[in-house]
Amino acid sequence: MKEYKLYYDGQWKESDGNEFTEVENPATEDIIAKVPKGVKSDVDKVVQSASNAFNEWNATEPSQRAEYVEQILDGIKNRQEEFVEAIVSELGAPKTFSEKGHLPLTLNEMEATLNEFKTFNFKEETKGSTVIKEGFGVVACVTPWNYPLNQIQRKITPALLAGNTVVVKPASMTPISAMILADIIDNTDLPKGVFNLVTGSGSVVGDYLTKHKDVSVVSFTGSTSVGSDMYKNAAPNIKKVVLELGGKSPLIYLKGGDVELAVNKAATTFLDNAGQSCVALTRLLVPNDQLDEFKSVIKDQYKNIIVGDPTEEDVDVGPLISAGQKETVLNYIEKGKEEGAEILLGGDEIDREGYFVEPTVFVNVTNDMTIAQEEIFGPVLSVITYDNVENAVEIANDSDYGLSGAVVGPHEQAIEVAQKMRTGNITVNEAQVSPEAPFGGYKESGLGRENGVYGIEDYLEIKAIFS
Repeated sequence: MKEYKLYYDGQWKESDGNEFTEVENPATEDIIAKVPKGVKSDVDKVVQSASNAFNEWNATEPSQRAEYVEQILDGIKNRQEEFVEAIVSELGAPKTFSEKGHLPLTLNEMEATLNEFKTFNFKEETKGSTVIKEGFGVVACVTPWNYPLNQIQRKITPALLAGNTVVVKPASMTPISAMILADIIDNTDLPKGVFNLVTGSGSVVGDYLTKHKDVSVVSFTGSTSVGSDMYKNAAPNIKKVVLELGGKSPLIYLKGGDVELAVNKAATTFLDNAGQSCVALTRLLVPNDQLDEFKSVIKDQYKNIIVGDPTEEDVDVGPLISAGQKETVLNYIEKGKEEGAEILLGGDEIDREGYFVEPTVFVNVTNDMTIAQEEIFGPVLSVITYDNVENAVEIANDSDYGLSGAVVGPHEQAIEVAQKMRTGNITVNEAQVSPEAPFGGYKESGLGRENGVYGIEDYLEIKAIFS
């Protein structure tokens, strides 16, 4: 079993504390690694390291900063197999999805941001002034467990390019990918102190880090409830806050559209990663008179789904991240039953080692039910019927969240419907998400945007010089 350290000042260092967090493989329940359970004095040292490096890094030419980030990208490319193995073992994501989902997402987004950065202007002349864009200072990057590599990348790539230094606090349940990334960075020419890594509990290390007086920006991805706490932590020092939070995303099917495509789009998002994705299309909205048709297509498409050992090539769905998450998902399934929804498929735990739950589809769901309003973060889909298109849009927007969405139907009508949806990202029919496009949510799904120039802009101070 590997035992890791903290990383700051360009070196691997011991924690001031003497406790460790065990990392569990959710498919086998075996302990596979140990990481330091950091303490407040660790945070002070890590933040000081980042603070010491900021002025010189912020003064570095943008093209030079890009070269350092490209070295990180090259390092990830060279160690893809190692990352896949880590993601399968610490998260339980199926090997195929780790190879074709997690890693390509990271590489494509980094490459897209670096490409967009080539034409980014840090100085602009306006009437009577020169506008300068520069880094804030130290960015605290607090990341979730569901995409343990890419969620770090989405923060450090734009933050570093913008001229900030970073402190990464990865999720305690999936820190191995972060450790591999830190090792890659340790072997680049990136100046010491620009990238730093501290591990520990969110309640101690995360809380103290985001409140720290020398942290200028808090960038957090995770649940809306924790994001609200981050917002409060940032308030006393008026820190900039970038939040990518929860979702309860709708897919609206319009009459005349491709039923099988609609079912497949929903399946892809709520089955990949065992439904542990904030963008999962977990509300499928269909016309009243086509419910029976959808039920038949869902049964047909889902009958061959394989749930099991994530190391096996043909497995579609792996375990949930932990015993606690498994219990949460099962409780939501019971709540759906209690509130009158009907189980079409699944609905139970799987009797085997690890934290497995059957992919579950509810029908006869109304949008006021708990399973239609709250983010479950598991393989659970709610099928909701609507009377007309206006009613479908009303149902789609009747949510505290607004992160993602989709429309399947006749193209022009689908575009009109997409424009009426109050959510940050919407795909129409077979369209794919672009890594250059902004990613982020409306309402309680967050603040700010990620990817491309949109992500870089969230990490920049703006100064006007009159001369």
